[in-house]
Amino acid sequence: MTSGLTITKLSVGPMDNNAYLLRCRATGDGVLVDAANEAHRLLSLIEPEGIQAVVTTHRHQDHWMALEEVITATGAASLAHPADAPEIPVVTGTLTESDTLTIGDCELTVIHLVGHTPGSIALYYEPDGGHLFTGDSLFPGGVGNTRGNAKDFDSLFHDVTTKLFDRLPDEVTFYPGHGKNSTIGTERPSLPEWRQRGW
Repeated sequence: MTSGLTITKLSVGPMDNNAYLLRCRATGDGVLVDAANEAHRLLSLIEPEGIQAVVTTHRHQDHWMALEEVITATGAASLAHPADAPEIPVVTGTLTESDTLTIGDCELTVIHLVGHTPGSIALYYEPDGGHLFTGDSLFPGGVGNTRGNAKDFDSLFHDVTTKLFDRLPDEVTFYPGHGKNSTIGTERPSLPEWRQRGW
């Protein structure tokens, strides 16, 4: 909960994916991050105010199983990074590094994190200590799965380190695609361990 943006987290589907409804307090405008599964539950959360867009953090199927149904029901735009968009069933617009996502009076910055997939993105809302939606690129305890691919791990670790930990303060809360939230400060001391273990 922030002064400008309400954040509602819902775990859906057999893989316990997190979907996040972000709504501007001043205007009521809303964006859903990852229409992962269980469209009926997501639509119950979204209604009656509706949403203006769904942002898909990356192309893996467990993050967009309910996307078509939610888009059809709400008329919302469907946004993703162009590198992942071809493997997402419906995309009406794209988001790239440093783009601004506007939700009513609130603005979030797009951060491109390459490694879990080529087009993985995070969304950063700076006010109220900072709130970061990381998809599957950053979790409590490590970066996202790179399936044993050393090149992908190096890329993701580099992007997470330089674009998140080197830029954002410790108090920033981050919200991953599965599981519990954490903060940048909580995870920062573990970076050398992640680097050494390679996952």
